[in-house]
Amino acid sequence: MANLLWRDLVKASNEGKYGEFAKNFSGSLARAIDQVVAGHQFANSELARNLSENLDPIGIIRRGEHVTVLYRQRSTKKPGEWLGRLVLGYEDGQVRIFGASIF
Repeated sequence: MANLLWRDLVKASNEGKYGEFAKNFSGSLARAIDQVVAGHQFANSELARNLSENLDPIGIIRRGEHVTVLYRQRSTKKPGEWLGRLVLGYEDGQVRIFGASIF
C-alpha cells in the first residue's frame, strides 16, 4: 500500500497538482501544509517536478502507531539520489499519510 501512495505523490508532484498530492493526507497534515507554500514549491523546484517514477524502497520502521517507509528517490533531470520518507498511520479507519518528504 505504501508504494501505491508514494507513486501517487510522485505523479501529482511531477504534474504540479496540489489537490491530488494532498488527497490522502491525514487531517493534521493537511491543516499544517500551507497551499501557497506547496504551490510555490511545485512551481520552483526542479526536483519536485521531475521525480523518477521508479520505486526503490530501502526500509520500514515502526514507531508507535505509525510506520515510516524509506525510498531511494531519483530525478529525471538532476543527477544523484535523494531519501524519500513516507509516514503512514490510520485515521478514521483508513490509511493516511502523516508525513512525506524528500531529503
